[in-house]
Amino acid sequence: MEYVYAAMLLHSAGKEINEENIKKVLEAAGVEVDEARVKALVAALEEVDIEEAIKQATVAPVAAAPAAAPAAEEKKEEATKEEEKEEEKEEEKSEEEAVSGLGALFGF
Repeated sequence: MEYVYAAMLLHSAGKEINEENIKKVLEAAGVEVDEARVKALVAALEEVDIEEAIKQATVAPVAAAPAAAPAAEEKKEEATKEEEKEEEKEEEKSEEEAVSGLGALFGF
């Protein structure tokens, strides 16, 4: 990943993406440079329009989808909490009825 990040950083800075610049960025970051990977990256990016690739990678509906999941999860949690409260109320009623019934046995 560091190699791709280096290329993106160079692109963002308006610098040429070539072997020498990739090596400089990686060395500055403290990454041990693999010459073969640098050459492969530069060769792979020669015909790529990086701006277009970034636009295609950042599609809004894809980014919005994960945000919908927490909202659904929150609704589920709220429903579960409401059910638990209702169950507690029912248990309290049952306990009260049981206590009042026991009281009748002993004349309370």
